[in-house]
Formats: sequence, C-alpha cells, structure tokens
Amino acid sequence: MKQAVLLLAHGAPETVDQVDAYLLNIRGGRPLPPAMVQEVRHRYALIGGRSPLLDLTRRQAAALQARLGVPVYVGMRNWTPYIRDALDRMAADGVTRAAAICMAPQYSSLSVGLYMRRAQEALAEKGASIDLAWVESFYQHPLLIAAFADRIRPLLGARPVTMLFTAHSLPERVLEAGDPYDQEVRATAAGVAAAMELSRWDFAYQSQGMTEEKWLGPTVESRIDALAGDGVREMILAPIGFVCDHLEILYDVDILFRDYAARRGVLLRRPESLNDSPLLVQALAELARERLS
Repeated sequence: MKQAVLLLAHGAPETVDQVDAYLLNIRGGRPLPPAMVQEVRHRYALIGGRSPLLDLTRRQAAALQARLGVPVYVGMRNWTPYIRDALDRMAADGVTRAAAICMAPQYSSLSVGLYMRRAQEALAEKGASIDLAWVESFYQHPLLIAAFADRIRPLLGARPVTMLFTAHSLPERVLEAGDPYDQEVRATAAGVAAAMELSRWDFAYQSQGMTEEKWLGPTVESRIDALAGDGVREMILAPIGFVCDHLEILYDVDILFRDYAARRGVLLRRPESLNDSPLLVQALAELARERLS
C-alpha cells in the first residue's frame, strides 16, 4: 500500500486575464455582470496581478513532505491544478491511500464539503481506487491555535490592544441545515484569544459575496464603525479562517479594511499569514499521521 497526502485549496487565478474564466468556474458557468468581473480584475491588479495561493500551498506541501517522508500532492477546487489532476497523478504514481486535508480549518458544507464532493466525483469518473481519509476540520487543533498566536504576538506591545478576528463569510442559508461553520470559526477565535490571554477582542465576517442573498455577519466594516465609536484608535485584525495569503487578505484586509479604518481615525494592523509556518506544518503532519495510521 502506497500512502500519500492530498492538500486541497480554493484555487485562484495567476494572471488578471484568467479572472473571467476563474469566476465562471466558481459560479458553475453562470456569468457575473460585467461590472462585477471588472471589479475583481481591478482588485487582482492592485495586489500585483496574481494570487500567491498556489505558490504558498506548494510550499506548505513541500514542508509537509519533508516532515512526513511521504509524497504530498496539491489540488485546487476552482483553478489549476484541479483536484482531478492531482488524483490523476496520484493514481499514476500508484497511491492507494491518502490523508486528504482541506486548507480551511473550519468545516462547512459550502467549503470543505464541496472539496470532498469534487474529489469523490473525480475518483468515480476515473474509476480510481484511492482510499481518501478525510480531515474534515481542525479548527481547535492546539498547534493551529499556537500558530495563529505566534503570528499575532510580534504585534503586541505593553498597552492593551483591541483584536478583531475574522473569517470568510458564507450565505446565511448554511445555518438552516445545522452547518457547524459559525460555531467553529468563533471557537477558533476564542481559542486564540484564550491562549494569548487577550482582554479585549471581537469577531466579524469578511469578504461577503457579490450576490443579493444574505451573508453571515457582522461585517468587518460594522465592527470598525462600532469600535471607532467607542474610542478605539488602534486595532489588530487577525483572519483566523485563512491559512495563507490570497485576495481576501492582500486586498480585502490590506487595502479595503485598512483604508476604511484609517478614514475613521483607526490604525489597522494585521499579523503575517500562516503560509508555511512551522507550527502549521507540524499540525498538518499530526493530522495526516492520524489518518494514515
């Protein structure tokens, strides 16, 4: 039996010209209004024209492979290399069992659940016999909590600081079916706050979608308004729903929210993203070993 690990991530365009096709992938072929597409293209242009997501996920995979001593493959849900491409390579290499880890610490049927579905569909289409042992969630793993705390700690000084934890918003309808996402992202935030003995912290959802349906809140903007109204003049925004840099960090946080806060007299800072943090890689290694044992 040949073992391996499969890391799965959302996927992102690597050039501005790929944005149109990328958005069609996300929406299952349903086009967005041209103005929205142009807005997303503009945002990618502002962060340098490409997302570093694939490069960073490959760095995570390389570090994990060095630690585990088994092959680690990378598959993306919405862009190349697609999940099916990774599974094709695994089958060609003779892999029969793999720990599958979605690079999203908290479970939702609209995020991790979709990764799982795409993988099973790809296996069925190919008739491949790879046993995937899924890590569905690791939102409270001690090393994940430690990794976030390790990134935040250099921003702390002698004075008490206001902390705003964030996670990617999802449509409110996920709650109707008992989806655990809201509970899990808030538990991650609470875990990091407890580990750091923070006296003042808050939580908000960021990056709501460009659709008319209701998305999970409160929004980051509403919490900045409230905190500014309470006299807060400096805050740290810590995205605990993401493990690497991509558009929602490099644009939404570093440009949009930072500017929004500045116009209200608030200095907004954020910690370095986990990316290939040794603590994160160690957490992934423990999760993979548990599934492969």
